[in-house]
Amino acid sequence: MTDRQRFGQLEILRFETGWVRTNCYLVFHHADREALIVDPGDGAISRVHELVREHRLAPRAVLLTHGHLDHVWCAQRLSDHYGIPTCIHTADRPMLVNPIRGVAPKLVQRMVGAFCSEPEQVVELSDGSQLTLGGLNVAVDHTPGHTPGSVTFRVADPQHPDLLFTGDTLFSGSVGRTDFEGGSGNHLLGSIINKLLVRDDRAFVLPGHGPQSTIGLERRTNPFLQP
Repeated sequence: MTDRQRFGQLEILRFETGWVRTNCYLVFHHADREALIVDPGDGAISRVHELVREHRLAPRAVLLTHGHLDHVWCAQRLSDHYGIPTCIHTADRPMLVNPIRGVAPKLVQRMVGAFCSEPEQVVELSDGSQLTLGGLNVAVDHTPGHTPGSVTFRVADPQHPDLLFTGDTLFSGSVGRTDFEGGSGNHLLGSIINKLLVRDDRAFVLPGHGPQSTIGLERRTNPFLQP
């Protein structure tokens, strides 16, 4: 099942994929149909191809909110298939070839790593990076805590509230786990407070798992963010 939403001239297609039901998003400008693919996890390839054909899209980049397996598993194949770059924070780039680093035993990491390789085109991101891709202006906010290189992609439209692709940093009613290697509860809360809660209450939260929300709703009701 695919959800479709329109925000002014922007459209977003969302579907769940993989064993932990990761949200994969296709974001595109209604006029030119140039699209960004956000967090293509396990099993996303065939659905992405179907949606690209169905909506006559022209993919321009793969955006990764962080380097865990359930968000990056199909990035290399989609990136190379369409001849487009994969964009990931510098700190998480090593996870493109080891996406379960610190999550599984060393033997399992080596086995999974045997099936992983970097895309032909990789763009390293940092805090404050600005991307103009597919007719969309995307700001990159470094939001570490879940992983050292976690980021939030902020898509702005003058006529509508910001769209925040938060990965596994902020969810509807919850926050990302920090018990994996490189995780930090202090960094996570700092990221949420300093980079996300400073946004307008109307800004949409489009997380890596589960339903969407808004910054205002999370500010008021998220139990992890209350005094």
